[in-house]
Amino acid sequence: IALLWKPPIIVTSLIVAVSLFLLVINYSEKPYFLLQPVFGQSFSRNWMFSRPPHKAFKPHRGYLSVPDQEPLKLHCEVCSIVSSSGQMLGREVGAEIDQSSCIWRMNNAPTRGFERDVGRRTDLRVVSHTSVPLLIQKPQHFFGQGNETVYVVWGPLRNMRQDGKGIVYNMLRQAVENYPHARIYVTTEDRMNYCDTVFKKETGKDRIQSGSYLSTGWFTLILAMDMCKEIRVYGMINDTYCKSEGYRKVPYHYYEAGSRDECAEYLLHESAPYGGHRFITEKAVFAKWAKTHPIKFFSPEWQLS
Repeated sequence: IALLWKPPIIVTSLIVAVSLFLLVINYSEKPYFLLQPVFGQSFSRNWMFSRPPHKAFKPHRGYLSVPDQEPLKLHCEVCSIVSSSGQMLGREVGAEIDQSSCIWRMNNAPTRGFERDVGRRTDLRVVSHTSVPLLIQKPQHFFGQGNETVYVVWGPLRNMRQDGKGIVYNMLRQAVENYPHARIYVTTEDRMNYCDTVFKKETGKDRIQSGSYLSTGWFTLILAMDMCKEIRVYGMINDTYCKSEGYRKVPYHYYEAGSRDECAEYLLHESAPYGGHRFITEKAVFAKWAKTHPIKFFSPEWQLS
């Protein structure tokens, strides 16, 4: 008789265990991708009922942690990349953005006070070496306990070298010493060179010889194509927008009211003989990538020919 009662007990135990596990996953405050180093593969909230992951989870050695040089471990189903553009103002897409698996922002773009337009959560920030001092000015906000944001910092070797002479790397190392929970990664020299190579391949122009600097948006899209199954970009204009009739005039950054008009800034950089970003050229490349990669643009939407 005892043997007849064992299977129901085992089945009941399994049901309870699975139910508890699903509750933990569904009500965890951390974005799901932060759990992936534990599982070692792509993971989603409804993993039991979804198709197998589209590719194996693997570390990326083009981005190494400060200071222990561990490769970045990250994979997201849907990445929402939120532009810092004034195009975000008045769009009221914050709630839509917050539904994404992973939310990416750039440099020091804030959310407080702009939640209705840009959302609340930040899972990853791609940061220019020139913007690191802006983060250091508010270290508790960006790196303090409870902030689970992953930071990926790009910059030239002169600022990122690790022999004590890299001024930006020194700032990041000090930040990790002060805030041990901070998750900061730097783009390796090889990866920086790769991004230059991609620019030359796509445009036919050598980045250095043409006197230009790649934008944070460029590094963000390249990283996203490695880490995200689907990419949704918010607030980025296309390469013809500034030539269109009646285009929307907005500040260069949504959080800098009264700053230079976005299109004026883009045109200034595009024609600069030295030291400018080629924003318009980069947008033309992004449109090309969107034809072969799962990339979509919103607020404003892009019409891809």
